[in-house]
Amino acid sequence: MRVPVVDNGGQWTHREYRVLRDLGVETRIVPNTTPREELDADGVVLSGGALSLEGKDDPLGNEGSYLRDDGLPVLAICLGHEFLARHFGGKVARSASPEFGRVRLTVEDPSHPLFAGTEGEFWVWASHNDEVSELPEGFVALAHSPSCRVEAMAHRTRPVWGVQFHPEVEPTEHGRQLFENFLALCRR
Repeated sequence: MRVPVVDNGGQWTHREYRVLRDLGVETRIVPNTTPREELDADGVVLSGGALSLEGKDDPLGNEGSYLRDDGLPVLAICLGHEFLARHFGGKVARSASPEFGRVRLTVEDPSHPLFAGTEGEFWVWASHNDEVSELPEGFVALAHSPSCRVEAMAHRTRPVWGVQFHPEVEPTEHGRQLFENFLALCRR
C-alpha cells in the first residue's frame, strides 16, 4: 500500500510519515505542490501546518486536486482538515479558545470506522488557532472537544476524513489506531 504524506509545513509531518512507515506502508513526504498524477497512491495524508486559512480563498499548493472525486481516500490533519472543509464549501474561523496541548475528545459516533477500536472519550493533542466553524455540505461531524465543535469530520459518501487534532503524536491516545483504521478504509 502506498500512502504519501503531503507536506503543508507542519511541525509533525515527519511523525505522520513515521507512523505510516512503522505500520508497513510505503510512504514518503511530498511537497503540496506535487501534481496529483505523480502521487501514485492508494490514499493520502494531508499534513498540518502553521498557515491560517481564516477568511482566505488561496489555494494550498495542489491540495484541491487531491480531493477531486476519483475515490482517492484522504485523511486530512489540522491545517489539512481546515483546508478540506474550506475546499468543500465550509468555513474556517479563528477559534474563540485556541487549543494547544492535551484536549478531551468526545466521539459523537463511536461506530464510525475511523474511530473503530477507540473509546467514546479520550485524550488527544491539539495545536491550532483556527477551526472549522461551519461544516461543508455532505459532511458530518464525528467528534468534538469542549472548545472545538468539529474535531473530526467525514464526507457522507466519499472516502474523505479530517481531524483537527494530531493523531501522529504520542500524547494522543488511540492515534496509531486511527491511522490503522484509515489504512483499512483505504483497502475497501
